[in-house]
Amino acid sequence: MTVPSRLPSSLLYKIEQELDEDEKESIGFACRDVVLDLPTRDVRAILDTLNDNGLLCPLGLAELLYRVKRFDLLKVFLKTTKTAVEAHLVNKSIVSEYRVLMLNISDEMTSEELDSLIFLLRDYVGHGRLAKTKTFLAVAIELEKVNLLAPHKMDLLEKCLKNIHRVDLTKKIQKYKEAGRRVSSLSSPQVASERSGEQKNKPLSVTGTSKSPQRVYVNALKAFPNLNLVDPKHSFEIRSSEMLQQANGAIPCQGAEKIHLSVQESGTSVHQGLDDCYTMQSHPLGMCLIIDCIGNDTEVLRQTFTALHFEVQFCVYVTLDDLIRTVRDMAVTPRHRDYDCFVCVIVSRGSAQEVFGTDKSSHGFLLNNIRNMFTGALCPGLLGKPKLFFIQNYLVVGGSEYSDSLVEVDGNEHGVLAEDGRWHSSGIPNEADIFWSHCKVDSSVLETSHSAPSFYLLCLSQLLREHRARRLHLLDIHTELNRRVYERNTNSDPREHYSLLLQHTLRKKLFLTCN
Repeated sequence: MTVPSRLPSSLLYKIEQELDEDEKESIGFACRDVVLDLPTRDVRAILDTLNDNGLLCPLGLAELLYRVKRFDLLKVFLKTTKTAVEAHLVNKSIVSEYRVLMLNISDEMTSEELDSLIFLLRDYVGHGRLAKTKTFLAVAIELEKVNLLAPHKMDLLEKCLKNIHRVDLTKKIQKYKEAGRRVSSLSSPQVASERSGEQKNKPLSVTGTSKSPQRVYVNALKAFPNLNLVDPKHSFEIRSSEMLQQANGAIPCQGAEKIHLSVQESGTSVHQGLDDCYTMQSHPLGMCLIIDCIGNDTEVLRQTFTALHFEVQFCVYVTLDDLIRTVRDMAVTPRHRDYDCFVCVIVSRGSAQEVFGTDKSSHGFLLNNIRNMFTGALCPGLLGKPKLFFIQNYLVVGGSEYSDSLVEVDGNEHGVLAEDGRWHSSGIPNEADIFWSHCKVDSSVLETSHSAPSFYLLCLSQLLREHRARRLHLLDIHTELNRRVYERNTNSDPREHYSLLLQHTLRKKLFLTCN
């Protein structure tokens, strides 16, 4: 029997008509982590998007109706029961445990208690941000935007619920935390080592090395539709801590977790003087392109930039031609106009000035060409917006310094190409707003520990997650990254030293959070 990949639109329309506004809001909230770019304010569009991604069949729609307690619709339209759906959810769910918990809290909170909660939270997020919120789920979304609420960050909500004497709800949060800790404790170093051994025995013919000429260039959540990137059972912080102890034979920086920088940590706004900061208000914040020709860093980077609200696209084990084509396609996409930022991460063997692909070509691709593709002249959609590049280069002895396969990327230095095909002055220098972090290390580190991630990228990922609590802008984050990398060098073999270079033309402070 063949199971259909999508449900009829007529069925989705009938169900949408049966839902009230509160139920529609609950479905939108429940699906915020399921697919990137989800139109969470339009339930019909949400269902249509999930349907197109094959997430409503066979029981995805049933789960959503179960979450909003519309058991009558389960029976009438889907010919199933509450008990049958519960049995299915034991093994598979498209809604994260965190969002299920928030939905449960919302259901059990009275309007008077919600008013009290909003009053208490004004000390942390200000009156204006919560002034128009009418439901607990709307409050939760606002807290998520300013990084005061997340699957791993629930202390503030727990404290406020305790203050309004909802001890029963605080116990639900505590139970959720404890469940996350129990699952995370299973990720022991021994288990990680065994998994690493399994990876070593696998052939290299994975996604990017397929004989098919079509390159692998997919949305992170579409590639792993059943992987909840933000659930406690996939805790980034715990796995990063374990990996840091093993990466390239390095030892963790002493006191790394205890460091206290002189930054604003009070409940007041950290983006004082918004004219001095880049605008970061789009959702997602921007596109993040990850090209990993080594294959050791994609997972951590994917989790990091997904958590920072970027649309993540990645390629693994790509040839040089595919690498060039992927970067060029990203540079010319018109979608940059809709977003406030762009991130590119490249991990590859190469020379001091080039990157190679997985193929053993005698030529590489100049890093300067990659940077030039995203300047204002050639990528007008990113004009005036921050463009961040993080490059991990494993230096190969005898690598060529120049390439015969270069792409001409020179353009007008002070203009942008408008829809009428003419160049117009923008007043913004062509190479402004670029952040270029380039780390080099000898390729011999891959021979001694070929499955270990880059210490540079691992620290970067950890700091990008940490800064949301410490309110650091990007340059301060990179300063701390320098410290950790060079402290690591003092405790390692000189042949395994990381060399880190930062060049930037940023004109304002950049906080990788919504402002």
